[in-house]
Amino acid sequence: MRKAWIVAGAAVAAGLSFVMLLVVGVYMVAGNLAGGVGGASRSLAKGAVPAAYSALVQKWGTLCPAINPALLAAQLYQESGFNPKAQSPAAAQGIAQFIPGTWATHGLDGDGDGDRDVWDPKDAIPSAASYDCKLASYVKDVPGDATKNMLASYNAGAYAVIKYGGVPPYKETQNYVKTITTLEQSFAAPVSRVDPSKQAAAAIYYAQKKLGTPYLWGGEGSAADGGRFDCSGLTQAAYETVGISLPRVANDQYNAGPHPDRDELLPGDLVFFSDDLTNSRAIRHVGIYVGGGYMIDAPRTGAVIRFDPIDTPDYFGATRVTEDGAKALPTTV
Repeated sequence: MRKAWIVAGAAVAAGLSFVMLLVVGVYMVAGNLAGGVGGASRSLAKGAVPAAYSALVQKWGTLCPAINPALLAAQLYQESGFNPKAQSPAAAQGIAQFIPGTWATHGLDGDGDGDRDVWDPKDAIPSAASYDCKLASYVKDVPGDATKNMLASYNAGAYAVIKYGGVPPYKETQNYVKTITTLEQSFAAPVSRVDPSKQAAAAIYYAQKKLGTPYLWGGEGSAADGGRFDCSGLTQAAYETVGISLPRVANDQYNAGPHPDRDELLPGDLVFFSDDLTNSRAIRHVGIYVGGGYMIDAPRTGAVIRFDPIDTPDYFGATRVTEDGAKALPTTV
């Protein structure tokens, strides 16, 4: 739920005209802006990693050239969603999802307290970075990208990477490498202006047609929901119309692409709100930016889909949705 802000009728009418210009203009921007992310940053995007783990990821993510903090963050998110109590049916444990045999060999006492605890992120995160670097050393003489070879080793084993002279021709392994390297971009602080989304205008158009629709908690716009939405149901449906499948909840939608700064926002960016500005996992609201400091959102029970200002104390940040970024997101974290 989110605090309500009243938008005057005149402002809304002006906003509608403004949005129509922006819907057209975003395509012009997409055609005129040059340059992109320009390579992964070694710094983490604001709040992308929970504050309790951010310093650990930043420190240990520089352990060797094959990894960086954003890549390490992407692995942890993909494996456990930063849940230190996660346990898989295959007995993988903790925030880094070590199986007992691998932990016995590669687990570190990262915090120097005298034990090696797979459930303690202060041990598990350093261990994950160390294990990545050891895998990279095993395949250091293999041609190709050292990071991709390391990730392939994590999934398929170093022997397979050595045998095939790079990422092996296993669909699962190739998907794993692509997933982590794509997710890396959503955890990295951009080093230059982020490319605009070509799907943004259509997403705005869809959301604009839903203005005035009553809010429904859990609503996805289906017939059973009476065509009503909650906040992330609306953003999910808007991007579904352009063939991009977003996760269902707002805090996972944050990882669907890179993160432009406030002064770099473009129409179609998703904008997020939280009571904890240090932790993307605490995000509780999302809207679609339309320009001029406003978004279209489904605010709360008792309200309707409407224009709201984004410059409020709980503004967390933004995501420029990409098709690859959305595809890389795990279905459950």
